[in-house]
Amino acid sequence: MSLRLLLVEDDLPSLELMEEVFTSLKADVRPISDGTRAATLVNREQYDGIFLDLEMPNMHGFDLARKIRESTWNKSTPIVIVTGRDDRNTMQQAFAIGATFFLQKPVDRQRLTTLFRTVRGSLFENRRRQARVPLQTEVLCEVGSRALRGVSWNLSQGGIQIETDNLQAGERVHLSFHLPISGAHVDALGVVAWTGEKRQGIQFTKITPKNAEAIRGFIAEVERPE
Repeated sequence: MSLRLLLVEDDLPSLELMEEVFTSLKADVRPISDGTRAATLVNREQYDGIFLDLEMPNMHGFDLARKIRESTWNKSTPIVIVTGRDDRNTMQQAFAIGATFFLQKPVDRQRLTTLFRTVRGSLFENRRRQARVPLQTEVLCEVGSRALRGVSWNLSQGGIQIETDNLQAGERVHLSFHLPISGAHVDALGVVAWTGEKRQGIQFTKITPKNAEAIRGFIAEVERPE
């Protein structure tokens, strides 16, 4: 499956070059020349990587990077800062607000190709961490002295979405459930990240390497093409 990239650059020749190069490398590219529009998109769509110019009208790249890190869909998406600045302070600021990689302008076909091949593994790994697959199995939730039974809806490496009663956001939960296919038994600690009318999202806070590997294996098996 192709990597889904968001390109944010107000210099149209640079934007067109990045779009052409990354498309030729089999990426699914969304080119945007306006930072304000990009800020709206990152709250509606998930990307595997975001290439972000710093010097843009309407919204500076640092401000957009902060919005990306505050968004629901892309808070952990790798960000590649693309800029003509080469001073240490700019690099420190970029990494401080959550940038993952740094690309110096001017860009050309060879540098873009080399960078893409260098970061591709990290982008795919981020996608695997964020992947959420269907899972319907009984889940035992222990909250203090309470023992609640629920049913899961989906699972990712970072957490599980379940349906049960009487869970409140912020509560710490001990989870116990079995994975289909392998039959592995998973025990994990988590925190209730959000609650809806019928479902609750629980983020794992402590899980053994063995259980984490079992979850990774289950997700890979579900996602494996026929």
